[in-house]
Amino acid sequence: MACITIRNLQDPLKARLRIRAAHHGRSMEDEVRHILSAALTEESLPVPDLGEAIHQRFARLGVVEVAEVKREALRPPPSFD
Repeated sequence: MACITIRNLQDPLKARLRIRAAHHGRSMEDEVRHILSAALTEESLPVPDLGEAIHQRFARLGVVEVAEVKREALRPPPSFD
């Protein structure tokens, strides 16, 4: 089995971990193993692409008709002759 060391753990966080471990009747080390195991075995949801995320956000609004805007060039393109 592998071992890891966690450095620079803030004292308030360590105290909360100690309390949580005691509440669950485990050592701090066992509590950390349990937390890591639970966090890494959850089913990860697929991340939608940007277009899909926008569609999902506004889909509840229904279909919206938008008139087409005719666009013209603001100035003639430059000539490199």
